[in-house]
Amino acid sequence: MRSISGGIAAVTVLFALAARPARGQQPEAKPAPAATPAGSKTYVGSEVCQGCHEDIFNTFQKDPHKSVDFDKKRGRENHACEGCHGPASAHIETVSAEEIINPAKLPVVRADEICLGCHRNQQTHIGRIQSDHARGRVGCTSCHTMHHSNRRDLVANGGTLVARKAHEINQLCAGCHPAVWAAFQRPYAHRLPQGAMSCTNCHNPHGSFLMNQIRTFAANEPSCVSCHTNLRGPFTYEHSPMRTEGCQTCHEPHGSANPKMLTRADVRFVCLECHANLPQPASNSSPATAQYIGVVPPSFHDLRSPRYQNCTVCHQKIHGSHVDRNLTR
Repeated sequence: MRSISGGIAAVTVLFALAARPARGQQPEAKPAPAATPAGSKTYVGSEVCQGCHEDIFNTFQKDPHKSVDFDKKRGRENHACEGCHGPASAHIETVSAEEIINPAKLPVVRADEICLGCHRNQQTHIGRIQSDHARGRVGCTSCHTMHHSNRRDLVANGGTLVARKAHEINQLCAGCHPAVWAAFQRPYAHRLPQGAMSCTNCHNPHGSFLMNQIRTFAANEPSCVSCHTNLRGPFTYEHSPMRTEGCQTCHEPHGSANPKMLTRADVRFVCLECHANLPQPASNSSPATAQYIGVVPPSFHDLRSPRYQNCTVCHQKIHGSHVDRNLTR
């Protein structure tokens, strides 16, 4: 019996030595069990949000974002509220506002990232990141209200996402652009105060390829020609400022004290901004001289005489002509 017990003890010592790591070698680390943090947030569903926010939930049923509840493509089915506010499991346990995302209280860049999670690269939002509104840190929620609004006219119409009527849009834009809105109160201006049109008829608030977020018409033309179609080219003999600088070369688009919304009180002064102090290109002139757009009026145009003080009496087709290079007809 003594010999048997001694043999068992020897075998046990051998197994212990084999399992012991060599000198200078670290023992093999055992993999730690996967930890599931107790504070991990999960989705709970829109119906749970209704329990505390019933008034907002009922108004949200008329909002276009309600369709997120049926969005199987992005995996947000029945998670319309949490699509913007994040998983709400921790919020319903602690009832703390710090446990839920509120885009209205986030920095503009962070709030816009939530909106662009779905609206990035959409056709109606092209250029949003490069627009003046984005550079000025004007967030999406500055103009859009997601699920409730204190404006009775929007709630009555069943749409709280964005202003739709012309006078509503103008009031919204005037809140940040009071100087521009004041220009429309001048004697000659577009009929925005009367509600006949809105700022978005000419400007794209989400961005544009043209300066000042001007809308484009028929590829790359400014939106002015969408209403003033009779002034749209191409003309056989075009007035160069129409192509190079646009309508604002001669007109104040937001309003003016001058007829036709001109930049100057007299028509001749508008014309003389280009057609003055420039040489008349001769037939044998050098290319450097011939490249001038405007030229001095001929000598018989005595501007001291009232006969020549209104250039458009003779040059009637100042936007372009198909028959006369002098734009007289």
